[in-house]
Amino acid sequence: MPVNEDRKAVAELLWGLRKPSSRGPRAAFDLDQVADTAVKVADAEGLEAVSMQRIAAELGFTKMALYRYVKDKAELIAVMIEAAVGEAPELGGVTGWRAKLEEYARELSAAWRLHPWLPSITAGDRVMGPRETAWPESALGALAGTPLTERERLEAIMLVSNHIRATHAAATPGTQIWTAGEAGPVMRDLLLRNADRFPLLATTQAVPSPATTREFGLNAILDGLEHAIAQRTPEH
Repeated sequence: MPVNEDRKAVAELLWGLRKPSSRGPRAAFDLDQVADTAVKVADAEGLEAVSMQRIAAELGFTKMALYRYVKDKAELIAVMIEAAVGEAPELGGVTGWRAKLEEYARELSAAWRLHPWLPSITAGDRVMGPRETAWPESALGALAGTPLTERERLEAIMLVSNHIRATHAAATPGTQIWTAGEAGPVMRDLLLRNADRFPLLATTQAVPSPATTREFGLNAILDGLEHAIAQRTPEH
């Protein structure tokens, strides 16, 4: 996270363990409204636009009044994430572990496209809320009937999630030398000028799209899982 967090305090806030303050006048808003307002600012202007001062102004009260809902920016970010992730996918209507993980990956990708700031801020060691925690719980359910060990199932979910995170970042123009962003033509010219040093890149004409890259990588991961599962499944 971009700011330090008191993990115990964040856990109490996200999981409903913190007792509401009885001091002062009745609260004009609830925590969900605070979180939704911050999400809208981040969606429209980027995460850097989110501050305690800005969100308080958007809600029409002072920064000091905002402390009644969240103690600092770390807590504000935490409730933003919990609001933005949305409900975990229901995979019960999909048959087969592979189809379920494909659906999980699609819905995760869709959530991150809706809120482009989410992938970077949800990486790393932090406390998650119940809504966000339901996502890996749902994905693990897809592998419940497989011969993979508990640890392998967790690692499989991490592989899928991290792949979606990586390809989401690659969708930003200019993050790779073959993208169509403003730096693309410049890089292309540099590669041609230095074809002796980078012969493979200089002669490559293909321009992968984020969608095809995401699909290719996901299939490669799932193919590997399918092979591992098949090896451990007794023949009848």
